[in-house]
Amino acid sequence: MKILTLNINSIRAHIESFIDILRSGKYDTILVQELKVENASFPFNVFDEYGYNIKVFGQKSWNGVAVFSKNSIEDVTFGIPNYPDINARLLECVIDGHIRIINVYMPNGESIESPKFPYKLEWMNAFTKHISQYIDSEEPVIIAGDFNVAIDDRDIWKPAIYIGSSISAPAARKIMQDWLNTGWVDAWRTLHPDTDDYTWYGYRGGDTVGKKQGLRLDYFLCNKTAYKTVNNCTIDLSPRMANKPTDHCGLILDID
Repeated sequence: MKILTLNINSIRAHIESFIDILRSGKYDTILVQELKVENASFPFNVFDEYGYNIKVFGQKSWNGVAVFSKNSIEDVTFGIPNYPDINARLLECVIDGHIRIINVYMPNGESIESPKFPYKLEWMNAFTKHISQYIDSEEPVIIAGDFNVAIDDRDIWKPAIYIGSSISAPAARKIMQDWLNTGWVDAWRTLHPDTDDYTWYGYRGGDTVGKKQGLRLDYFLCNKTAYKTVNNCTIDLSPRMANKPTDHCGLILDID
């Protein structure tokens, strides 16, 4: 099974390049973040012909996550259970009756001085409690999406210019590192321990892709059961290089 995770940065603004992805048929499941559209306005009819089941947790103008799959999508949860949140940031489901997927668009938080930063940490701590039940599960569980954290300085093209940013904040990094310490596996980094590549390239600054001026913000985290099925995890530049691109690359997980 091939799974793609992609922050689309508005599915309506980048619908043509997203349709190209669907039309290719390369992916069994596609996880999308930052839809920027509420459920009532989501363009379901545009995607009908491509053979995907679709579940959406949308929000007007901001946030929003969706799952597209050629297989069944069942046991769907919208948002972190028992955590009140007005933002559409999590869609959890079971794919094909046996793989639990948690699709997330984690808060950005802007800077460590921003009033939005405590919410980022609060959300991540609530998420920690939720995923603790899955780390030792015999069910394969995969967390994927835009985490808005570069967990290590290797994941930032020039760390010095991101000092004070929420994406490199020690408090956010510690929460995510704790996930890895408890057994969640960062699939891309585990398979590419000596490679410095990125999943986000900004629009400003000219050819940021060619100049390798990026961040690694998108992840697949696998519990122990899921990681046993992993064959590869790769970064796909093509969404970022499309005619009207999102600012994120695709991240692909290939599993048995």
